[in-house]
Amino acid sequence: MSHNVTVIRTTASSNNVPQSSPGLIDRGYPRSSSATLKLCQALCLLIAFLCVRFTDWPEYSAYRYFEVITICFMILIIILYVVNIFRIYRMLTCVSWPLAELLHYAICTFLLFVGSIVAAVKSHGIGGLVVGSIFGFMATLLCVVGMVLSYKVSFVAQSSGVPL
Repeated sequence: MSHNVTVIRTTASSNNVPQSSPGLIDRGYPRSSSATLKLCQALCLLIAFLCVRFTDWPEYSAYRYFEVITICFMILIIILYVVNIFRIYRMLTCVSWPLAELLHYAICTFLLFVGSIVAAVKSHGIGGLVVGSIFGFMATLLCVVGMVLSYKVSFVAQSSGVPL
């Protein structure tokens, strides 16, 4: 009596990108919406940082805080991008990566929103500072989008058992 064994692949990408071949680098990730969102966030944070960095400040402490949070969160977003592109999340299974990303976005959204408000209020019409705060608000909005998507991946998909 012979038994036929059929392997059914059940993993699906949450970003409607075809599954890539196994290996060190996930070649499908850079084309995903999650990767595009991370790159847009990093770009907005970089522009906000550079605008504030190369402008004369009327108040030192307000813009130092804005500089620190923009550069720190830009570095963290790049680290999350590298974790996903090199599939480090498969090697470090002790960390819930969707939950870590959700917490990162929640903290980033709050601190960046506060920093952008302070930068906007203290700008006194100086062009570079106004543009920096606008890009800070844009990055905050992108972090809210990332937080909503991370929430869907972390809790909605796992509780229903259906891949997004």
